[in-house]
Amino acid sequence: MQERKRLEEQIGHDARIAALTSDLDTLFELAREGENVTADLEREIRDFSHHLEKLETQMLLSNENDARSAIVTIHPGAGGTESQDWAEMLLRLYLRWAERNGFQTVITDRLEGEGAGIKSVTFEVNGENAYGQLQSEVGVHRLVRISPFDANARRHTSFASVFVYPQIDDEIRIDIRPEDLRVDTFRASGAGGQHVNRTDSAIRMTHMPTGIVVQCQNERSQHKNRASAMKQLRAKLYEYELEKKQAEERKLEDSKLEINFGSQIRSYVLAPYRLVKDHRTKLAIGDVDRVLDGDLDELIHAYLVFRKTGKTASDAKDDLPE
Repeated sequence: MQERKRLEEQIGHDARIAALTSDLDTLFELAREGENVTADLEREIRDFSHHLEKLETQMLLSNENDARSAIVTIHPGAGGTESQDWAEMLLRLYLRWAERNGFQTVITDRLEGEGAGIKSVTFEVNGENAYGQLQSEVGVHRLVRISPFDANARRHTSFASVFVYPQIDDEIRIDIRPEDLRVDTFRASGAGGQHVNRTDSAIRMTHMPTGIVVQCQNERSQHKNRASAMKQLRAKLYEYELEKKQAEERKLEDSKLEINFGSQIRSYVLAPYRLVKDHRTKLAIGDVDRVLDGDLDELIHAYLVFRKTGKTASDAKDDLPE
């Protein structure tokens, strides 16, 4: 049924392109006859260009797991309240991006920071191609701004890391033996009402052979938290096995995009100037507020082109005809 839905959408895109092309032909014909259709032409060409770019993004999502839903985790770096606040800003950015693109999101685990921000968060992004698009966000994100927490209004640099895993559906067999699991229950943190504070509804699972640990405390029901934690564990085990198989192939990629707090993939500068720059694709965007409000499409598209061709945004611009 999912394959049928994808094929129907592709047929619909083809029909849409044909209709837009026909409308443009008609407008050009009217223009040649002397009609004033400049405004209509600008609008139709803008819609046509936007539609083609979205189709190109979908064509670039050709890897094995790109079509899957995603599980995202965000962790602040060193820096206390500053980095914790930056982690929460990134969470807001991704939730807004998901809403813009019609994805459903569920926060499965959230640990509040001390004073402001978050110490860690895990959430699901459910929908087709969520994992493929969010691959562009894996790595360390750097923020430069005048700190709202500094009485002397000094400029601060903060870091937060983002990890993305594919959600694995039931057709993929991940063998998790009960004897390999250690399941711990604990009381959920934060204000959750009398039920949450009095019962051990939160779940932490440890997979003993690999040392992978997942936890969920979002639901009031221990049963629902267990099911969500198991989904996360299956996703992480799948990624673990995939990495073992592709160890040699990923060695070069890992050396280029090593995830630590000394090798950021993207910088968000709010002071002394305003700019978002992706250090892999070299794409720079001056409208920082638009990006922080969830408009990642241009950055995602540039990353997918870079992943497919190895060309940066500046390389692509150089390839354009004079």
